[in-house]
Amino acid sequence: MKFYYAEPQSLHAPATMIMRGKIIDSPEGPVRADILRATLDKHNMQLTAPEGLGSDMQQQRIRARLLQIHTPRYLDFLETIYQRWIDLPGASDIVTPNTHPCGTATQYPEHPVGLAGWHLSDMACPMGPDSFKGIMASAATAEAAAESVLAGEDSAYALCRPPGHHAGPELAGGFCYLNNSALAATVLREKYDRVAVVDVDLHHGNGTQTIFYERNDVWTGSLHADTRAFYPFFWGDEKETGTGVGQGFNVNMPLPIGTDGQGFLSTLDALLQRLAEYRPEAIVIALGLDAHKDDPLAGLALETEDFTAIGIRLAGLNLPTVVVQEGGYPTAHLGNNLAAFLTGFRGV
Repeated sequence: MKFYYAEPQSLHAPATMIMRGKIIDSPEGPVRADILRATLDKHNMQLTAPEGLGSDMQQQRIRARLLQIHTPRYLDFLETIYQRWIDLPGASDIVTPNTHPCGTATQYPEHPVGLAGWHLSDMACPMGPDSFKGIMASAATAEAAAESVLAGEDSAYALCRPPGHHAGPELAGGFCYLNNSALAATVLREKYDRVAVVDVDLHHGNGTQTIFYERNDVWTGSLHADTRAFYPFFWGDEKETGTGVGQGFNVNMPLPIGTDGQGFLSTLDALLQRLAEYRPEAIVIALGLDAHKDDPLAGLALETEDFTAIGIRLAGLNLPTVVVQEGGYPTAHLGNNLAAFLTGFRGV
């Protein structure tokens, strides 16, 4: 198994976010990667930087792949919004939306305030002066891990932050800007006809679902805290199964708030039974570590040892696999949760 991380991810470092109307310290920052990197180092798992990161060739390649899952105007927005924002009279030094389209809104705005509201769906995705570089480095990490699997590795782990599974074709939200898991699946599709994304994050991967909802070449499955009472609130119901040729290729298994490891694992077994019907040739694991009982965004109640059991089950698929880091926020348990998952997945 190979392990990937791009140092420029740390350039995206929002200090605060708004939660329940209050400005709080953001749990999604470079310290997350620092904790996970220290864990990998402790267990002698060497991180590799994406080859050619930032070169013209690498930038052209990743943009072509991103355009398969995100719209051109959204990529342009992410790249240019900060400068357009700070050029506004009286603007803050952080891009933060204060208005959002609702109901029947169809007019695409030209003004930076309108653009921020159109593309940044909540108050957990501010952007600073170097955010775009950090966001692209996170995506490049997922791309590099997927490319290594294309080249013959059995599996690879991408230490990505900011995460990505809430990012839709042209929508950021929940700390996510570019959909790293969907990008990894896109790379795998260059070799494999049937790819699956298995999302074991605390939160529903609504962006991943939206990207592949009308497709049958990428199966998407998610188990998560019941979104009727938990973020992202508006997606994640078990009735959401895909449309058109994608009908039946999206599976959601919401869990009651506070579900423990036993309940999580039995639901994961059921999800993997559904996956087996698809007969995937390669998989992406959207790995959240935030289902732990002490995570600051806690909605489920897993213990650290439950992540070992998750790793064992997913390794049992015996398929080419890209593991993409999604959620999991700073606690004393975060690094141990990653180590537990990798212990199970690698059979160590």
